[in-house]
Amino acid sequence: MKKITILLIIYIFILTGCNDKLEPETEEDTLSQLTLAVGGEPDNGFDPTTGWGRYGSALFQSTLLAYNKDLEITYDLATDYQVSENGKSWTVFLREDAKFSDGELLTADDVIFTFETAQQTQSIVDVANIAKIEKVNDFELIFHLSEPQSTFVHTLQTLGIVPEHAYDSDYSQNPIGSGPYQLVEWRKGEQLMVEINSHYYGTEPEFKQLTFLFVGEDQALAAAKAGQVDVLSVPITMSNQEIEGMERLSFQSVDNRGVMLPFPQPGINEEGQPIGNDITSDPAIRRALNYAVDRQAIVDGVLDGEGTIAYSSVDRLPWQNPEVMIDDGDTEKAEQILLEAGWQRGTDDFFEKDGKKASLTLYYPTDDQMRQSLSLVFADMITEFGIEVITEGASWNEIEEQMHAHPVMMGWGSHNPTELYSLYHSDIQGIDYYNANYYQNEKVDQYLDQALSASSEEEAYNYWQLAQWDGETGMSVIGDAPWVWLVNLNHIYFVNEDVDIGEQKVQPHGHGWPITDFITEWQQVD
Repeated sequence: MKKITILLIIYIFILTGCNDKLEPETEEDTLSQLTLAVGGEPDNGFDPTTGWGRYGSALFQSTLLAYNKDLEITYDLATDYQVSENGKSWTVFLREDAKFSDGELLTADDVIFTFETAQQTQSIVDVANIAKIEKVNDFELIFHLSEPQSTFVHTLQTLGIVPEHAYDSDYSQNPIGSGPYQLVEWRKGEQLMVEINSHYYGTEPEFKQLTFLFVGEDQALAAAKAGQVDVLSVPITMSNQEIEGMERLSFQSVDNRGVMLPFPQPGINEEGQPIGNDITSDPAIRRALNYAVDRQAIVDGVLDGEGTIAYSSVDRLPWQNPEVMIDDGDTEKAEQILLEAGWQRGTDDFFEKDGKKASLTLYYPTDDQMRQSLSLVFADMITEFGIEVITEGASWNEIEEQMHAHPVMMGWGSHNPTELYSLYHSDIQGIDYYNANYYQNEKVDQYLDQALSASSEEEAYNYWQLAQWDGETGMSVIGDAPWVWLVNLNHIYFVNEDVDIGEQKVQPHGHGWPITDFITEWQQVD
């Protein structure tokens, strides 16, 4: 019965036209086309000024700067950039041969228009610090910032440039850019078809046409097994597969998962919502949780080895402090921490203090199987240790009402160190999902501010690291421990054995689209 069902799914999938590739003109052209099932359909379309491309290749658009595979800043549209001594003026020089897919030359006017549009949109794109943009000539411009901002280099690396002459209210649905590919057709809920941008200034991609499928995980897997998909992303829960003609690839990431712990004593915020927790507000509890959990056992058991243990949200990134690691799974150390802080085991073997039992409710989103599994295993480990953890599945809307006052299984992971500021600076407390646990440390705030205002990346990295741990305090597991970071998920792909996608950088949060980062370097295997 199961075999019949799978075959029926494949048959329906093919008949419904969800995989109508652009037809090759000759047999020789067959592998010039690829079909990819690598993630969900972008909710807001393909407009960089509202956030498209910030976790991977913008595909249709180019950026001023770029990351190489070692996460070093390189050039794309820019040929050079200079930062003033006070860190407030960024001069960018543009290449003079870049054209949009409609043949129009890309100039400083388009760059200025893009950043000003992003400012007006007030989306997730980080451009609020731009005071004005000065055009020097068609291929040189100066960004004047209100305050020095070391992370502005990452904005230059992630914001794709849109054409002033062809930008309108429908742009997100019909993007025009100077990137390696241009849109041919977008069938919403089904697929996206793209082809090479003939005006692209960079290395011409070997694969002329791409089709991105927007189907469910089970359907995508069935299609791959039927030979209808060349690049497939799968969650770890579905990674134990063998697909004829496809190679299984596993990439490390900073796509992390961890338990956010409410930091202050119980109270009420300005919106009247409860914040804080009378158990996790105790630093001894937070530190004990971090020592008691066996992260490697979670990687081996829940992730089937497809991941790495996490001690922060920035593991293996240049701004991680390498000192913030501990011997996890050390229940003796965890118990010692609690006993020294006045906690004692009660008659039921759970820790208690001043008549108060160490008991927590951990929330996780019910539509996320991985977070549910992580929550259940974490709860079992910690409950066995002596701190009761009760798990509660809920919708994200319901979690938003509880996350300031109860632990939540969350996930982050970015190539931009600004995420550290968003997660830990007291000015960001309770803004959307940022610093939802109301963490606050004056010294950490100072380091984060200094990191932002640093005049160089190297200087900024030093302050990002000090914010994690300066030898006395910090937001890391050996400091205030406002999180129990658990694991970084590996990103699993199956790739046509006749296709070489080359080396990949450490993947960010969001499994799927980031795999297209170096798509111009993909090659057909001889």
